[in-house]
Amino acid sequence: MLTSLTLVFIGGLILGQIAQRLGLPRMIGMLLAGMLLGPHLLNGFAARFLDNAAALRQMALVIILIKAGLALDLKDLRQVGRPAFFLSFLPASLELLGYFLVAPLIFGISKIDAALMGAVLAAVSPAVVVPRMVHLIEEKYGTKKSIPQLILAGASCDDIVVIVLFTTFLSMAQGGAIDLSAFLNIPLSIVLGLLVGGLVGFLVWQIFNWSDRHDLLNLIQKVLGLLSASFLMLALEHYLDGRVAFSGLLAIMALSMTVKIKGHPKTSQNLSASFGHLWVAAELLLFVLVGSAVDIGYLTQAGLGAVLMIAIALICRSFGVWLSLLGTDLNRQERLFTVIAYLPKATVQAAIGAIPLSVGLPNGQLILAVAVLGIVITAPLGAILMDKTYPLFLQHDRGSNNETLIKRSR
Repeated sequence: MLTSLTLVFIGGLILGQIAQRLGLPRMIGMLLAGMLLGPHLLNGFAARFLDNAAALRQMALVIILIKAGLALDLKDLRQVGRPAFFLSFLPASLELLGYFLVAPLIFGISKIDAALMGAVLAAVSPAVVVPRMVHLIEEKYGTKKSIPQLILAGASCDDIVVIVLFTTFLSMAQGGAIDLSAFLNIPLSIVLGLLVGGLVGFLVWQIFNWSDRHDLLNLIQKVLGLLSASFLMLALEHYLDGRVAFSGLLAIMALSMTVKIKGHPKTSQNLSASFGHLWVAAELLLFVLVGSAVDIGYLTQAGLGAVLMIAIALICRSFGVWLSLLGTDLNRQERLFTVIAYLPKATVQAAIGAIPLSVGLPNGQLILAVAVLGIVITAPLGAILMDKTYPLFLQHDRGSNNETLIKRSR
């Protein structure tokens, strides 16, 4: 375990720095480090370490979600409600529709398998998107129109919608009937996640407030308390799985947002800075372990048809983003940046891409190959384009944020 962690940090740091020197995002070097050191090439990680990789990736994701919640402003989220609502499902739905219509023509597979492939590929990657939007909020790029807040809100719900669809299509591919009640889990999961997260966040704030009056908890202890409460949200999601729909990731963002809203601004700033420091290590864990899940051997099996399919699906997705932004006051460049931010795939695809193969579906290997190719193409592409275009496409807001951000739909 310790040797594997050493390889994660050293390999990720070295290749991340090399990527940065080449003008590329650090995460590309980290992904490459994971691919090289993972079980499909050099096999440098211990089997026991890889068994815990999913939990470690989730832990790293929790850290950046807490930081995102501490960076969000409730006033901004209220003003981006309608477009964020459409961004939560429309781009993913149109991308999935693209797979449903075109994949049978390219690969000769059934409509159900095509829909399942689309459900695997349709989710945007929070691992790639969330840290970049947090950075934009902190650097005040696009915040006058709440563009990073809008993307954060929409992308957070996007994954919930896609995973519900994936579960439904997987059941159908295995011969089960469609369960329409499963679609009710989407709004239920979102609402319960926000409510429970907000309630736990209120309790955490009460504890912090009480401790400040009695001088009991220092900053490190508050960080540990916030982390513990967030891990509790994930444990609750796991416990309620199959019983009640509940989004632990949304609950974590709601929890940290509540702590920010109720707490003293200086406390929120100190907590945000602390989680920023933690993210340095968590980022290495997240992207190196995502890279280790990528089997490059499947890339040759996917072929040019898979590249064409992914390109067509991304066009469908981009059209969905553009439709979601109709009626807003975003200009063409700001809309184009939002389209770019919705391109990356990585986290969800690494988590569920192999499931169709593991349950014995005949086209499971093809679905996994397309998922791997999707990660390899879109994660670097989206990261590079976001990093290169945000200074050009988004306004740098040096002043206060008093202007109405997004017009209400007519």
